[in-house]
Parts: sequence; structure tokens; C-alpha cells
Amino acid sequence: MKTEVILTHNIVGLGGESDQVKVAAGYARNYLFPQRLAIPLTHANKRRIEALKQRRAEREAHEFNSMSELAKGVTKLICVIKVKTGEDGKMFGTVTSGMIADELKHQFDITLDKRKIHLAHPIRTLGEQEVELRLHHEVNAMLKLRIESTTPLPAATEAPAAEGRVTEKRGRRAEAAPATEEKAEAATEKKPKAAKAEKPAKKAKSE
Repeated sequence: MKTEVILTHNIVGLGGESDQVKVAAGYARNYLFPQRLAIPLTHANKRRIEALKQRRAEREAHEFNSMSELAKGVTKLICVIKVKTGEDGKMFGTVTSGMIADELKHQFDITLDKRKIHLAHPIRTLGEQEVELRLHHEVNAMLKLRIESTTPLPAATEAPAAEGRVTEKRGRRAEAAPATEEKAEAATEKKPKAAKAEKPAKKAKSE
């Protein structure tokens, strides 16, 4: 069952001060009325609508000024987001608007509703990114992010140095090979092969 109420405070997704909206009777009775976020729509309460409109105008003007100043400030910031990655550098999961809101609070003491952080696409890679902040229906800003890995880099190996040593040794062996051949040729020239001795003629058999 629905009932009509007059909102006395701004409620995201429902309306602002002085708006007349229909809500579930239980929601109004158990939440809106006890929290003084709305009042029943009656002839007596309608007299308060003008005062509520004035309050709303003042609130929206204040929000516009605050968000305009915030927009100027955040464009100069770089928000660092730490994430876990595998050895191949790929992220586990994605960077969410909630994570960004938490880091804005932690790093810069900026309190921002995560619903005002608009992610055009899931952030799944390391490096610098930009996200849109929809601070007010008339104020938008771009925030720079730097996504960094908390996973330690693999220990450096000495493979390249060892490979260099092996190459150097091979080079030395290659250089030594011609010298060895020259020595062998010299030895051959110094020691000519001795002529084979003639075999003595066999004695004729006695007749």
C-alpha cells in the first residue's frame, strides 16, 4: 500500500525538501517519519511547503559552491590506489568506486559519496587512469588515479652476467683455435717425414 508524504530532507534517489512523493506505507511509518525525513501529506502540512522550498534552495546553493571548490582542488590531485597483482603484473579483481572513495578520505581527508564516482569501464590495469566525479548536477570534475602493485617484484637473477661470461669464454676459445692450428703446421714443417727404408731383397733359394 502506498502513501503520500512531503519530504523534509534531501533523500538520494527519492527527492528533496518540499517534494511530494508516494512511498510504501511501512517505509514511511517505520523509517521516514521516525527519522523526521518526511511528514504526512495533510492540509496543515502543506503550509510548510514554502518554507521547505526555501530551505532546499539554500542547501543546493551551498552544495553548488562547495562542490565547485572541490572540483577545482581534485583536478590537481593524484590518488594512489594499491592493488595486488600476480607475477605477470595482472590485477586480482578491479578498482571500485568504493576503493577510490576510501583512498580520497585516507590520503586527502575528502569525504565523497562513492555514487558520485563514475567509472566508464572497469579498471583492471596498472598505471595512470582518470575517472569522472559527478559532484553536483551542474558540477563535474576529473580525478587522476595511479594504480600501483603491492606485490614485490621477483628477485633479480644473474643469468645475463653468466651468459656474458660464457660468451667471453667462447670468444677466447675461438681466438685460440687459429693459434693452435699455426703451431701444428709449424711442427709439421720442422719434422719432415723420414723416408721409408727399402726392404732388403730376399735371398734366392738354393737350388
